[in-house]
Amino acid sequence: MTDSTTPANSDSGITATEVGGITAVPGLLTGKVAVITGAAQGLGLAMAHSLVDSGARVVIGDMNAEAIEAAVSELGGSDIAAGVVCNVSSLEAVQELADTAANTFGGVDIWVNNAGITRDATIRKMTEQQFDDVISVHLRGTWNGLKVATALMREQDRGGSIVNVSSISGKVGNAGQSNYSAAKAGIVGMTKAVSKEVAFKNIRINAIQPGFINTAMTAAMPQHAIDSKLADIPLGRAGEPEEVASVVLFLASGLSSYLTGTVTEISGGRHI
Repeated sequence: MTDSTTPANSDSGITATEVGGITAVPGLLTGKVAVITGAAQGLGLAMAHSLVDSGARVVIGDMNAEAIEAAVSELGGSDIAAGVVCNVSSLEAVQELADTAANTFGGVDIWVNNAGITRDATIRKMTEQQFDDVISVHLRGTWNGLKVATALMREQDRGGSIVNVSSISGKVGNAGQSNYSAAKAGIVGMTKAVSKEVAFKNIRINAIQPGFINTAMTAAMPQHAIDSKLADIPLGRAGEPEEVASVVLFLASGLSSYLTGTVTEISGGRHI
C-alpha cells in the first residue's frame, strides 16, 4: 500500500488516498492554528499534512530537532509551520509549545495530543522506570496538553477542538503492554472528564483509538505477527496513517461541532 494521493472528485478539490480515504478538504481550516505533539514523523506528521492541506497553520512539538526541521520544510516552511523541541512530560515545555503558537500564528484553535513512546515487556520483566516513562509521556503528557490548551482556548474565548490519541489497546489491552494499555485507557477517562469541564466555553475534546496502522514500527514486526493481526481485522488490511489523519481532521473541524467526549475507533473493525 502507498500513501500517495489522487483526486477523489475533480470538482470538489478533495484529495484521497488510494484506499479511498479523504485526507484533506481545502479551505476547511483556513485561519485556524493547530498544535500537534509528536508530529515530526509517522502518524503525527500525517496529521500535520492533513490539517495544513486543509488550510491550517501548524506548530509541531517533538523530541527530535533534526526531524522537526525536515518536517517544517516538508509542510511548506515557516509561513505555514513552526517546530519546537518539546518533552510533553514537562508542563513548562508544553507551555512553551503553546506560547510559540500564540506568538507565531496568533493563538491555538486545534490541539492534538499525539506524542508517545513504548517500553514493552511482560509485567514480570517490566521495570518501574519502563512503567513510569510510558505513563509520563502518554498520560501525564496528555494532561499537560489539556491543561495548557484549555487555558489558552478559554482566554481566547473563541472555543476550540482538542483530539487525544488513545489506542485500541486502551480498550482491549495488549500482552506485554500493561504500561501502554493503562495509559491509553486513562486517556479515554481523561477525555470524558475534561470535556465536561470546558464544554460551556465551546471547547470540544474527543479521543481516537487507532488499531493496526502501517508505520515504521509495525513494518518492523515479524511477518507471522503481522499476519496474525491482519486475520483479526474485518476489513482485511492495515490502516494507513492518512486514514487516521482524516479522522483527526474531522474532529478538529466544524464538521464535528456537536461532538465532545467521544471515542472513535480507527481499527478496520478489529475488536468491535
